[in-house]
Amino acid sequence: MNQSMPIEPVRKPTPMLSQTTTSDAKNYDEDLKMIQDKQKEFDGILKTLVTRMETLGATVTSLDSTVVQLNNKIDQQQQYLEQMIDGRIHAFEQNIEMLQDELNNWMNLFKKTIDDELKKFDVDVTKVQEELLKQINKIEQPMTPSPELLSQIDQWEKDTIEKIHKTTEKIRHQLTELLNRDRNQLINQFEMLTKEITTLKEEDDFAEDDIERLRKTINQIQLSLEQLHLPEKGKFIIVENNEINWDHLISVEEKQKLLPLYSMDINANARWIPNGHTIAGGNGTGNAINQLGRPSGLCIDHDQSVYVADFDNHRIVKWKKGATKGEVVAGGNAEGFRTDQLYSPTDLIIDDERDSIIICDYNNLRVIRWPRQNGKQGEVIISGIRCVGLTIDDNGSLYIADNKKHEVVRYRAGERSGTIVAGGNGCGNRLDQLQCPRWVFVDQDHSVYVSDNENHRIMKWIEGAKEGIIVAGGHGHGNSLTQLSHPCGIVVDQSGTVYVADSWNNRIMRWLKEATEGSVVIGGSGRGEQSNQLNQPTGLSFDRQGNLYVVDQCNHRVQKFAIDPSSCS
Repeated sequence: MNQSMPIEPVRKPTPMLSQTTTSDAKNYDEDLKMIQDKQKEFDGILKTLVTRMETLGATVTSLDSTVVQLNNKIDQQQQYLEQMIDGRIHAFEQNIEMLQDELNNWMNLFKKTIDDELKKFDVDVTKVQEELLKQINKIEQPMTPSPELLSQIDQWEKDTIEKIHKTTEKIRHQLTELLNRDRNQLINQFEMLTKEITTLKEEDDFAEDDIERLRKTINQIQLSLEQLHLPEKGKFIIVENNEINWDHLISVEEKQKLLPLYSMDINANARWIPNGHTIAGGNGTGNAINQLGRPSGLCIDHDQSVYVADFDNHRIVKWKKGATKGEVVAGGNAEGFRTDQLYSPTDLIIDDERDSIIICDYNNLRVIRWPRQNGKQGEVIISGIRCVGLTIDDNGSLYIADNKKHEVVRYRAGERSGTIVAGGNGCGNRLDQLQCPRWVFVDQDHSVYVSDNENHRIMKWIEGAKEGIIVAGGHGHGNSLTQLSHPCGIVVDQSGTVYVADSWNNRIMRWLKEATEGSVVIGGSGRGEQSNQLNQPTGLSFDRQGNLYVVDQCNHRVQKFAIDPSSCS
C-alpha cells in the first residue's frame, strides 16, 4: 500500500498525414495536454491517499497500544477494587462481631435490670398486699359514719320532732276551740235571752207572740245543752294523713361530681321567667346573716346551695336552697390579711375533688383555698396577683384574671409561677391586649373566654394563640344589641353560646356562636330593684336544670330566674 502503482505513459499515435489535417493535429495536442494534467492531478490525489493511509496505519498502531494500556489499567483497578472490597467485608465482619458482643452485653444488662425490677416489684406487691390486707381487716368491722354526717341526721331528727310537736299542739288547740265554740255560742244566746226577758219584765210589755218565741228559744237552748254534753267522739274525728312516705322523708344519696358549666347544653331558643326570685340577701346592704354587701361572684353546689363572695363584708356566705339567711363559711372576721380573714373577695369556685372552695382574695393580692368542712382558716396557694375572677379546667389547672397586669394566667397543679394564656402585652385594645379583665371561663378545648371590662367586649383565646377573637361586643361602650358596657360574669355552653352579665346596661345577654349581635334574656328594663330589674349584675351561673343565677350587686342580692320549660320543647 506504501508503493504507488506504475503508470504507463500515454503514447502518441503515429499521425497519418494522409488522413489528418493541421487543425486536427492541434486539437489532439490539447487533448493530450489535458489528459496529462488530469494524470498529474490523479497522481497527487493518489499520493495524498497513500499518505493518509500511512497516517491511519500509525493511528491504528497507536490505538492498539492504548487499548493494551487500558486493559492493563482495568486489570489493576479490578485487582484494587477486589482488594478494597475484601478489606471492607473483613472490617464489616469484624464490626458485626463487635456489635454482636455489645448486643449480648446489653441484653445481659437488660435482663439483669428486668430481674432487679421484678424482684423490686415483687417486694412492692408484697407490701401493697400486706397493706391492703391490713385495710381489709380494718373494714371487716362495720364502718362508722363521720360525726359531721351523723350530726346532720341528728339535727334533722330534732327539727322534724319539733315540727311534729308544733303540729300536734296546733291540732290540740283547734280541738279545744271547736269544743268551746258551741259552749260560747250557748252562753251568748242565754245572755241575750236573759237580757231580753229582763227588759220585757221591766217594761211589762209581754205579748203572746213574745212568750211563744221565748219559749221556743229556751227549748232550743236546752236541746243545744243536751248536744253539748254528748261524748266528744260523737262530734269530732281525727283525720290522719297516712300518705306520708316515712321512708323518703330523709335519705342518703351518693354525692355526684359537679358538672362543669361548659357541659351545659342549653337550647338556643330557651327563655327564662322574667321575674326573678331572691335566694340570697335582698334585705338591704349590711352584715347581718340575712344581708349582703355588694356581692360579687357566686357558684352553685350539688344541692343548689349558693356560695356568694360578699365583697363589702369580707366573707363567703353559703345560702341553702330555700333558706332565709346564710351561713358564713370563710372569712367573716373583718377585713385583714391573716389566713382566717379575707379582704374584699370577688370570686370563688368549688374544688369538689378536695372538698374546698378557692377564693379570689382581691385586696390581699392572693388566691386562698378554704376547706368546706369545719374550715376555720384558709391556705394561701398563690400570692402577688390582683385576682378578680378565676376558674378551673378538667385537669385541675387554675385560670386567674389579673386586672392590674391586664392578663389571664394559668397555674397548673402545684405550680407557684403561671403561664400567660391571654393578654400580657400591656393595657390596650389590640387583639393581643386586654384592659382590666374581670371574669374568666374555660371550655372543654381549654380555650379561654375573658370579659375584657374596659374594652367592653368578650374575647376568646384559643389554647396557644398569640391574640384573641372578639365573640361579643367590641363596638365601644353602649346599649345597642351589638354593644356591651363593662361586661362581667360569663358562661359558655357546649354549642359556644356566650351568656354575659352586661353590668352597666343592667341586663343578661346571649350571643350565639359567630353572631354579630346579642339578645337580652334577663333585665334590660332599666336600673331598678323590681323582680324583673337588675342593678349592675356581676356574677353569673346555671344549675343542672338550666335555671339562671345572677349576682345583682347594687341591689345586694342574688336572683334566680327559672327556665321556661315550654321554650325548650
